[in-house]
Amino acid sequence: MAYRKTPAELRRLEAAREHLVARATSVVAEVGWSQASVTAVADSAGIAAGSVYQHFPSKAALAVEVFRRAAGREVEVLGEVLHGPGDPVERLSRGVEVFARRALENRGLAYALLAAPAEPAVGAERLDFRRRYRALFAEVVHEGIAAGLLPEQDGEITAAALTGAIGEVLVDPLGTPDETATGALITELTAMALRCAGAAPATA
Repeated sequence: MAYRKTPAELRRLEAAREHLVARATSVVAEVGWSQASVTAVADSAGIAAGSVYQHFPSKAALAVEVFRRAAGREVEVLGEVLHGPGDPVERLSRGVEVFARRALENRGLAYALLAAPAEPAVGAERLDFRRRYRALFAEVVHEGIAAGLLPEQDGEITAAALTGAIGEVLVDPLGTPDETATGALITELTAMALRCAGAAPATA
């Protein structure tokens, strides 16, 4: 008869796995994907390197889990804002602002999610999550068109342009420690996003 883990053992394993993912996320935020070795993650988690493989079959599998957790949270937050109160243009503006502010408040992790060199498995996840961002932006752009607040356009193309442009604008600032221009950068990025969608400029 095969041995079956007790509920207490399963809880301990799950807690250990969660701790490992949390420490791996911190290591990736600090040194990037390429330097986040199994040994580095294990040292950060306070366990032997071999113990990592009790939870993940490979470094790539651990990296994918880190990416999915971190990127999934950003998609969730953006979705909450874009589906929140206000008209579509207000929600688009607020969504870009919140996304950029969160990225600039956690630069190392945001750079890892958006642009840092990574193994193919993480690259594939990155593409998938870009599609999720595009879908969220497309939805609010279509709402804006239907409400007469945005001009007629291909919402999917606009959403793709927004997703690419926001990431491109943030890449260089995320790689530097200078935080003095954060407010101005967010203001300019938000204004660019609204211009891209064709929103009428705010009147004084």
